[in-house]
Amino acid sequence: MRDIFDAIQKSAIRIKDAIDVKDIGYSQQENSSGETQLELDIKCDMIIEEEFSQVASIHTIASEEKEHEEMLHEDGEYFIAYDPLDGSSLVDVNLSVGSIFGIYKHAFGTKHMVAACYVVYGPRVEMVFAENKTKLYLLQAGEFEFVKEIRLTEKGKLMAPGGTQQNWAPYHKEMIDGFFKEGYRLRYSGGMVPDLHQILLKGGGLFSYPGTSDKPEGKLRRLFEVFPFAFIYEKSGGGAIDGVNDLMTLGHAHTHDTAICFFGSAYEIARVKEVYAKNS
Repeated sequence: MRDIFDAIQKSAIRIKDAIDVKDIGYSQQENSSGETQLELDIKCDMIIEEEFSQVASIHTIASEEKEHEEMLHEDGEYFIAYDPLDGSSLVDVNLSVGSIFGIYKHAFGTKHMVAACYVVYGPRVEMVFAENKTKLYLLQAGEFEFVKEIRLTEKGKLMAPGGTQQNWAPYHKEMIDGFFKEGYRLRYSGGMVPDLHQILLKGGGLFSYPGTSDKPEGKLRRLFEVFPFAFIYEKSGGGAIDGVNDLMTLGHAHTHDTAICFFGSAYEIARVKEVYAKNS
């Protein structure tokens, strides 16, 4: 696992350098979701693949930017699914973005997940890595240094509600409005990594991306985004559900399957379960 951790660190340093360029224009290519790729998306994907190709313990990789899995080393035991640059469209307005990694042993799927990691590229470059515990690292002078372990509080104060409101179910909107009436503060940038990072580090809360009228199965991808953050939040003392079920009990049929998802502290997750149980 140490060699994978080192490869992620090397990738993050290279990606930070790639972000600091003048031209981040669109390419002529589309990713698996039919979205036109930024040149930066392609660059970051290549960086990670290059670093992982040098790690003999990695058997197969799956990227949010590629349609299919790719085997790297036949004798490897780890399978890694990653989003090279989540929120890349925010780079041109200088907001934080990130990379997400789900680390699986012998095969993809929640029952095979052994670790998860994400990197935030903002005013500072920070990395959160979860295996048995959740740990925060800070990039300083070309090296990632350990900062602290992370634990969520029982009840938070921040709210990051995803999806277009006009497409929300009425009961979901009522639930979100109820949190705001309790005094929760809106913290939503449109980037999954910075929004979940803020909730994790600043006392808890709730990040939600519900099923909507236009995306009834949610928007965020299970292997690359949903499962890694579910793992991290559970290891941090919080919860991660699809409204009713624990996200870490879900399966997947395709590499790019999506899921409805809620991540948060115990109090908020319990409220979501209560509301969704009544309306499922």
